[in-house]
Amino acid sequence: MRLEIITPEQVIFDGEISRVQFPGNSGSFEVLRNHAPMIATVKEGAIKVVNTNGETQEFQTSAGFVEVRDNQVTALV
Repeated sequence: MRLEIITPEQVIFDGEISRVQFPGNSGSFEVLRNHAPMIATVKEGAIKVVNTNGETQEFQTSAGFVEVRDNQVTALV
């Protein structure tokens, strides 16, 4: 599954991942491979990314939107 995390200034992450967790406005949620298509809002907090090697990275966000479609996750934060 591919993840892009985009800010107004730059792309801060673009790569293959196994899963990602977002701080959603209605609660935290995780996206795995073959997730159903969706659009969600995110609030201030940590985006936790697990790459295909099992290594975890964390990015802080203030707010934004996430789109999931066809194993492509795009976060505009």
